[in-house]
Amino acid sequence: MSNIHPTSIIHDGCEIGQNVSIGPYSIIGPKVKIGENSKIHSHVVIDGNTTIGLNNEIYSFSVLGSNPQHLKYQGEKTQLIIGNNNIFREHVTIHPGTKVGIKKTIIGDNGFFMVGSHVAHDCLVGNNVVFVNNAVIGGHVEISDFVYLGGQSAVHQYCRIGKHAIIGAGTTIDGDVIPYTSVIGSRGYLSGLNLVGLKRRSFKKDEIKILRNVYRLLFAPEGTFNERLLEVSETYNKNVLVKEILSFLKENLNRPLVHPKMGKH
Repeated sequence: MSNIHPTSIIHDGCEIGQNVSIGPYSIIGPKVKIGENSKIHSHVVIDGNTTIGLNNEIYSFSVLGSNPQHLKYQGEKTQLIIGNNNIFREHVTIHPGTKVGIKKTIIGDNGFFMVGSHVAHDCLVGNNVVFVNNAVIGGHVEISDFVYLGGQSAVHQYCRIGKHAIIGAGTTIDGDVIPYTSVIGSRGYLSGLNLVGLKRRSFKKDEIKILRNVYRLLFAPEGTFNERLLEVSETYNKNVLVKEILSFLKENLNRPLVHPKMGKH
């Protein structure tokens, strides 16, 4: 049995699971699906072809599934797919895909999206992510598992952020960020590994030592980046964590990378 406030507007055709709470003045569109045990606070708008999983909580003035902010969007049928156990605080906005992208935006599980954060069209967002207040990502961005975006940070369209990376507050990202690293500065640059995050997630000292060695080797001043990448691949090709970095890089070698500042490795 769901608890739906009488002032909310629930359009015919939407599907609402068991034990869903919908607060005052919220609006649920006709093509929306909401999974069991989800809580929708007051003044929430959920529209479009939006599917929301189990145990999600959406706070007031959030808008999920409305038309993407794209001049070429002409009302074509696209999707927003949201997983389980996510928290969307006040004023969060998430847009579906477009025909010039993958036609869908996907949010994983266990995410925490703080006040005013934004996910644009055609984005892929992994599990266990944190978007701090007003963190925003442009269209076609890929955010991997356990990524932390600091407050007021911004990720340019088409960029990729690797697993366990942390983006500092007020940082702008205009290239791909390799896994396990930390990016700071108004125009983001690598500052080393995400040591705090890795330790919190119980990475072993030996694992962190290897990642540090790989980081230093990749961004050493000698030779070309491709030469250093080959050396890393030959030296650590059996290490699972390093394979994550190598796989990330090989997925799109033509993308620009965020690098350390000159002289800082």
